[in-house]
Amino acid sequence: MEIIKVISLLLDYPERQLVEARVELDDAIEQCFFISPQQRQSLHDLLQHIAGQELLDAQSLYLSLFNRGRHLSLLMFEHVHGESRDRGQAMVNLLAEYEQAGFDIAVKELPDYIPLYLEYLASRDQLTARTGLADIQHLLALLGARLEESNSPYAACFHVLLQLAGVDPAEQISQARQQVAEDPVDDSLEALDAEWEEEAVTFMQGDGQASCGVLPSTGNHRPREEVAVPIHWVDFTDASNAAGKL
Repeated sequence: MEIIKVISLLLDYPERQLVEARVELDDAIEQCFFISPQQRQSLHDLLQHIAGQELLDAQSLYLSLFNRGRHLSLLMFEHVHGESRDRGQAMVNLLAEYEQAGFDIAVKELPDYIPLYLEYLASRDQLTARTGLADIQHLLALLGARLEESNSPYAACFHVLLQLAGVDPAEQISQARQQVAEDPVDDSLEALDAEWEEEAVTFMQGDGQASCGVLPSTGNHRPREEVAVPIHWVDFTDASNAAGKL
């Protein structure tokens, strides 16, 4: 599902490879007729927003948006479980799902990192991918509403993901706005320091031989330094991937 992969790349930390693949990504967006013209345009605008400025500026803006506490964290289970041990077990279960599907995590990223989860869904068949999005539709709506509140062009990604999940994006985000209005937001330095000091969660319920510390939310959005971003996971120019495919 090409469009899910594109969104995965747009939501990830901006890298040079994204800028260099701008034309390919624009073409992939334009060829996706499973979303509305308005949504395609909003993704084009987001790509322009990221790639149309100096890379360091794009990276700085990304970190200031997604690295300021839990409010816009791109770690799924952080919103559901916080720093409880349930979060560690949930990540173990998600890793098992990846392994069962033959999805190899080639980078040192937490399994519930949304761009990584989207990359996984993009590798699956259409029904599995849509079901995977539907499973997290409430979180997608919440993040979409919060990004809209911040007037961020990144909100476009969540509108598209909700439509691909088979729900009405406007309705879902509208329902999430009440929670957004009631959410206390504290992105002060003191609040961020407090998050760093919270107890880490370990996988496998503390088994020292099969554990992985969960980093605080302020440190999980980072460049994928281990490998290059896999822009060419699929040949967007291949005729077999022409209009009509996701």
